[in-house]
Amino acid sequence: MPPLRIAVIGHVEWVTFASAPFVPRAGEIVHLAEPFEQPGGGGAVSAAALARLGADVTLFTALATDVPARESLEALGVRVVAASRPAPQTRVLALIDPAGERTLFVVGENAHPTADDPLPWDELDGMDGAYFTGRDPRTLALARRARVLVVTARRFGSLAASGVHADALVGSAGDPGEQFDLADLSNQPGHVIVTDGAAGGTGYTAAPPPGPEVDTYGAGDAFVAGVTFGLAAGWDMPSALAFAAESAAEWLTFRGAIPAA
Repeated sequence: MPPLRIAVIGHVEWVTFASAPFVPRAGEIVHLAEPFEQPGGGGAVSAAALARLGADVTLFTALATDVPARESLEALGVRVVAASRPAPQTRVLALIDPAGERTLFVVGENAHPTADDPLPWDELDGMDGAYFTGRDPRTLALARRARVLVVTARRFGSLAASGVHADALVGSAGDPGEQFDLADLSNQPGHVIVTDGAAGGTGYTAAPPPGPEVDTYGAGDAFVAGVTFGLAAGWDMPSALAFAAESAAEWLTFRGAIPAA
């Protein structure tokens, strides 16, 4: 059987990860250890997670030329189709505290692809699934051409503006940027999934990590990648959620945004 063909529409950040003994308060100084750089952001991490799960992934994004994000993602098996942007890529400083929790400092606005960018949007017609973490509502409407469409609650405004039907809307209970009111949607999603870290979430129980927990960065993106993969494969929702929980748990054992190539 050929691999599932899944699209991800979203942004890429260039992230510097470093260990921090504590997250500083105003006026404090913290010395960071073991820094390294990787592509991150919702588009990059979910695409990398889908590739790790065995999907044939195409990431529709926007990239500058000042960082090797494309090369890093392609080394993981992600096909990257990117609109060119003249501004520097969005930078992020990710502090990982001793408990493995991350605190992010984002520098600059995220660059997202738009429907006006000359990307191969027609390929979405034949996709088994699509995950939307972009911004342009028109690209969300294009993503609806895929058989299955999953949308992050972080882009709830884009979903409302697009008027399209999402097969699943996934958001975090604890993330202020992922709160929503379904009354704002003219077209209700097929499923609404709210995650709550180690406490599990809507319709599923959190899975134990298969190794020592290193940091939490990307676990949510890995979860939604698992949901997208499972629904694109034709599984029922309980099976997709259980699979997604295992994907998220594995991501907790990686240091940084993505596993080593």
